Amino acid sequence: MNIEEFFELSAGKWFSHRTSHHLAFKQSEDGKSDLVIESLAADHPEVIKLCEMYEIPASAASCGARVSWNGTMEWDEEKHTGSTVLATVPDTDNPNEGRLLREMGYAEKAPVAGRYKMGDDGALTLTTEYETMWSEERLWFASPNLRMRVSVLKRFGGFSMASFTSEIRMGGSQATAKAEETAKSASS
Repeated sequence: MNIEEFFELSAGKWFSHRTSHHLAFKQSEDGKSDLVIESLAADHPEVIKLCEMYEIPASAASCGARVSWNGTMEWDEEKHTGSTVLATVPDTDNPNEGRLLREMGYAEKAPVAGRYKMGDDGALTLTTEYETMWSEERLWFASPNLRMRVSVLKRFGGFSMASFTSEIRMGGSQATAKAEETAKSASS
C-alpha cells in the first residue's frame, strides 16, 4: 500500500475509541470521538495553500486529507472539536517516505511538519517533533472498516504517554475497491 491508497482507504466517517496511559502519573483515561476524513487530491486548493505555508512547491505534494473530530475525554466534560488539513510530500528518492504537513498539530495547536513512512506491511508511521515534545504514531488497517493506532508522546522533560486507538468505519465515503483489496492483502 502506498500513502495515496492509505489516505483513500481512510476516507469516511469513523467512531474512534482511545485509551491513553499517562506513564508518569500511572493513570489511564478513555476518550471517544467521531472522525470525518476526506481524501484530498494533490491539486486541491487546501493542499496547495498548505504547501505554500511551508514554502514547498505545490507540485511536490502527492495527496492530502481534511480531518475533523468531535469527542470527549473521560476526565473532563469539555468537548474536543476541531479540524485540520494534511498534505504528503514524498522524498524524491523514496516515495514511501516523506514529509507530512499539518495545518494544526495533534499535540500542540500550531502548524507542524513531521515525517511519514509507509511500511511493507501497509502500516503508516508518523513521527513529529514539536518545540517541547516528540510523538510517534503507527496506523494500520485490520480490515477495510477497522483501523488501529498506537502512539507514544514524550515531553523533553521525560513525561510520556502511550495510547491505543481503534477506529470503526461508520459510513460516509466508502473506500474504493482497489483500496479495500490493498487493505485486505496488508492484513493477511
